[in-house]
Amino acid sequence: MKQKNLWSLLSSLLVSLLFAATSAEAQTATQVARQTREAGGQGYLFVAPGGDGNDGTLHLGGGGEGIFKSGASVGAELGYLGPMERLDNGLGVFSVNGGYHFKAASRSGKTVPFLTAGYTGFFRGGYANGVNYGGGVNYWFKERVGLRIEFRDHVFLESDATHFLNARIGLTFR
Repeated sequence: MKQKNLWSLLSSLLVSLLFAATSAEAQTATQVARQTREAGGQGYLFVAPGGDGNDGTLHLGGGGEGIFKSGASVGAELGYLGPMERLDNGLGVFSVNGGYHFKAASRSGKTVPFLTAGYTGFFRGGYANGVNYGGGVNYWFKERVGLRIEFRDHVFLESDATHFLNARIGLTFR
């Protein structure tokens, strides 16, 4: 029952985020595409030590996001998550997320905090569903290259919910 409540809460949050990001008037697909191009996107690579409550884990991966003028974003990432002591005993991790980037948080525009949440799929000889949520900050030390620091929780929803908490550090580029 807890898993269904968590899934409902995260689904509602994601839907609310997407509705809040759009204006009151309807936009055509062409307008959305133009807005995305004007606002841009970014890619990132990360290393993320963490844990599942019992053992230390390491999550490696990368992804990308399209960011609208409003700050709303849509992205995906692919990674590998395994126990520190036996990295060969890990899982593939695929995520599709919605998010929000607080572009006006700093006057210089170099520091951009963000929130993200979405669906996670875990795979290795099978497939399991999950969710993820987190937040962090991108610090742009050059126009197209920055530092990404983030905290993320990937929740494996099969049987007992297992939380894979990690602190990510990485490189972001646009």
